[in-house]
Amino acid sequence: MAELRLGPVLRYADETSATVWVEAGRPCTAEVRCADGSSGQARTFQVAGHHYALVPVTGLTPGTTTSYDVLLDGLRVWPPPASPFPPSVIRVPGGDDGVRVSFGSCRWAAPPTAEPDPVGPDALDTLAARIAADPAAERPDVLLLLGDQVYADEISEATRRWLAARRDLSDPPGVEVADYEEYTRLYYESWLDPEVRWLLSTVPSCMIFDDHDVIDDWNTSAAWLDDMRATPWWRERLLSGLMSYWVHQHLGNLSPAELAADPLYTAVRELPDGTDELRAFACKADADPASVRWSYRRDFGRVRLLMVDTRAARVLDEEARAMLDPGEATWLREQALADRGSYDHLLVGTSLPWLLPHLVHDAEAWNAALCRGDRGARWARFGEDLRRRADLEHWAAFPASFAELAALFAEVGSGAEAPATVLVLSGDVHHAYVAEASWPSGGPRPNSLVLQLTCSPVHNAVPRAIRVGFRFGWSAVARVLGRRFARHGRCAPTPVKWRRTGGPWFGNQLMTLTLKGRSARLRLEQARGEGVLETVEEATLSTA
Repeated sequence: MAELRLGPVLRYADETSATVWVEAGRPCTAEVRCADGSSGQARTFQVAGHHYALVPVTGLTPGTTTSYDVLLDGLRVWPPPASPFPPSVIRVPGGDDGVRVSFGSCRWAAPPTAEPDPVGPDALDTLAARIAADPAAERPDVLLLLGDQVYADEISEATRRWLAARRDLSDPPGVEVADYEEYTRLYYESWLDPEVRWLLSTVPSCMIFDDHDVIDDWNTSAAWLDDMRATPWWRERLLSGLMSYWVHQHLGNLSPAELAADPLYTAVRELPDGTDELRAFACKADADPASVRWSYRRDFGRVRLLMVDTRAARVLDEEARAMLDPGEATWLREQALADRGSYDHLLVGTSLPWLLPHLVHDAEAWNAALCRGDRGARWARFGEDLRRRADLEHWAAFPASFAELAALFAEVGSGAEAPATVLVLSGDVHHAYVAEASWPSGGPRPNSLVLQLTCSPVHNAVPRAIRVGFRFGWSAVARVLGRRFARHGRCAPTPVKWRRTGGPWFGNQLMTLTLKGRSARLRLEQARGEGVLETVEEATLSTA
């Protein structure tokens, strides 16, 4: 009998179809049967001794909700016997009810229930508890996980013990994951959390990686990458990280039509063992990042989501440094401008915030100028060391890319077809805030409301230094200090101005957008004890 090792994870969902991801204990046929008669099945494929399936479910009816079971070789394995949770369901969008989008990033796996949690209640656990208590009440239509779904370089004590039983931790990379099998341990630890497992089975999700999915500050600079490639363990870590991300996260981001047209997915499914094929793909992605696209587009009625890869797609040459390679930048531009009249809200998911506290932005732009050699070789060496120590690698550290994004938003937000809002959704910085962008007179100025919405962590530490530093970073004194950095670096003026309109807020939290017609509302909730999500901010962003 095949066992259900991991999942089900409800991923893609549109008006007539959905996909459900599972891992089984052996080769088998995975099947999803819905109470309304819709169904789907798929044969598992094999990677590194593990057996996965992404089951396409067809025949769904718009505007309905149907519960479902998962069967492996005809035997029901989900829901588990005596489950304390309501049935898992697929809610099919339809009509003009609008879209509710919840998002966040940075989630350490929560410890077992009996153990104390050193970083406080998990926002995903508390969201699951609220939905389970009243399944008919409000819930997200989609959950956006904006990076650091697993931490390859910051493991739990339980995983450290598991690694120690497997290999000598005195050998590099020590108490970090080394290969594909160890990555699977991270996903088990994170996604077998009972509340999170049920939540992911009943709320569709979109995901994108950030640095800790591979390693802290992944692709910070060309010098950093050279140093990593000189280590004996980096190549296996990177290839395993990309392979496990493709299996566990990337595949579910794609629609059934995109999956059918994907040559790698076809090849892996047709082979008895797809490990070598997937590894060759990861090798190519390492050697030529521009050959692979991790970014993707989703449309939810009149809401367009563009999830952007801001890690693997970078150009690291100091003379041509860019957050996105030319092909990726062209893709983003084309997707944002295509059929603008077909959407009322443009959501751009980027794990790294576009707009930061002003001091942080100016410090990153200054550092980029130093590393580029604008102040000489000595300052360049200092700048590289500082860049790594202080994590100076957001959009501001790529000044040309920052400006290009500002120009794109101005173009998207102008004219008769402009959407009501352009909303940049980010995480990474372990606090939440809202910042509104504005353009100086004399140039293109969008009609759309353009906001940076940042929300993290979902479940992670928020040290006092982060709280103090980011509060100060938004202050008037910090702006003066930032201007001095910019002058020393001879930095060009930014093409856009911004002001903080909400926050900063600190804690384990989720932000939710309710989008209907041209109206947009925001709610920020923080996890409290006793499985409570407490609303700390509600705001109307735009009206119909």
